[in-house]
Amino acid sequence: MILELLKKGYAEKKDLNCSEAILFAANSAYKLGLNDTALKLSSGFGRGMAVESVCGAISGAIMVLGLLTVESVAHQSFEVQLFTKELIDRFEEALGDRECINLVPRYRTLEHKCNKLIFKAAEILDEILIREKLLEKFRGSDEKNQ
Repeated sequence: MILELLKKGYAEKKDLNCSEAILFAANSAYKLGLNDTALKLSSGFGRGMAVESVCGAISGAIMVLGLLTVESVAHQSFEVQLFTKELIDRFEEALGDRECINLVPRYRTLEHKCNKLIFKAAEILDEILIREKLLEKFRGSDEKNQ
């Protein structure tokens, strides 16, 4: 699971931002097959897209949901919208906000950086993936495309 990998220091060892932490950990834990170039897509989403907007951990988790639920374009996938809304609602309910500008003063520390935020996004993402069997569906659709 992503959360277990992150709690073992995966993101710190690689010096990843919050968005990268989620996407890289998901790629590693769930063997999503993303290459280094694809993983770079998450780099600009850290620190709320650099303007303290939506938390990068949420953005990274949404990237994973998109990969696992969208066959070709988002307009054809009701699931990506449904699970994205659930992820954001649960994150906000647990931590009181979704915006970095409000989360960082409450949860970021020098020692642990934004781990509490990253761990919460990972926990919710793990739960959705397991409950909805999204990895099995993804692997099944990937096998069909080969």
